[in-house]
Amino acid sequence: MKSLHQLSIIFAITFLAEIIKYFVPLPIPSSIYGMLLLLIALQTDWIPLAKIKDTGNFFIEIMPIMFIPASVGLLVSFNELEGIFIPVIITIIITTFIVSAVTGVVSQWIIRFERRHSR
Repeated sequence: MKSLHQLSIIFAITFLAEIIKYFVPLPIPSSIYGMLLLLIALQTDWIPLAKIKDTGNFFIEIMPIMFIPASVGLLVSFNELEGIFIPVIITIIITTFIVSAVTGVVSQWIIRFERRHSR
């Protein structure tokens, strides 16, 4: 029953994100709205972490399985990507480094911010 309650909270956030996506005419996926809503809810203690922790951990554990359909899609589309394979690989490598660097900088900023404000 506990898992069902946690799952219903996560689904409610997802539903709200879909509603926001429908009414806000920006090219932002509803999953981004959902993550922002969940972040705000967790940071403001509107939803305590304990209320969704177990189900969230479950979703993180099964996340690699979610990449299987995308990988199969790439394999099926390989012939179409053949002509642009090198530019795609270069773009993937460059953006991976950029995302890693930005994530590191933002993480360090958040850690420093929390240390300053926890005193």
